[in-house]
Amino acid sequence: MPLGLILLLALIGLPLIEIAVFVEVGSEIGAVPTILLTVLTALAGTVMLRMQGLSLLTRMRAEMDRGEVPGEDIVQGALIVVASFLLLVPGFVTDAVGIALFIPPLRSLIARAVVRNARVTVVRPGQPGGARRGDGVVDLDPDAWSDVNQNGRNGNGDTPWNTGDRLTDGRGPNDGAARPDETGR
Repeated sequence: MPLGLILLLALIGLPLIEIAVFVEVGSEIGAVPTILLTVLTALAGTVMLRMQGLSLLTRMRAEMDRGEVPGEDIVQGALIVVASFLLLVPGFVTDAVGIALFIPPLRSLIARAVVRNARVTVVRPGQPGGARRGDGVVDLDPDAWSDVNQNGRNGNGDTPWNTGDRLTDGRGPNDGAARPDETGR
């Protein structure tokens, strides 16, 4: 089944299911208790996000301090965010899924499955295929720079501030550039 069709069915089907459940719950317990229950689940989601999120961040930090990659914990963190979002969205079906994602054993099971099926490549500098430094060459247009030696003088012996030459970044002599004597160089 194409992903677009699945998303379309979810965007149309989920609100219809939520409305049907709202009507059913409202007819059983009344409109005001139904609304209060929805607000209560949103508050519970924020509290659970704070409690379980801080615990997870502490655990991830400890793993990183030991030099380990917290792969499963990163997925669990994402699931906690999804669970909180689902609890904030009005509706009993999304609340049920959100509450289920806050159950640590279930969340751990889902995270292990995601990590097991994920393809991850760790790249470290200095290893083959890792990050490399450039060769130090910067191509500039001839009008964007002037030849200035370490003493702040151009090829004619004059400083660019006295001659009106363009500085290396294209600014003129009075465009806010610091002079060598103002910077202590």
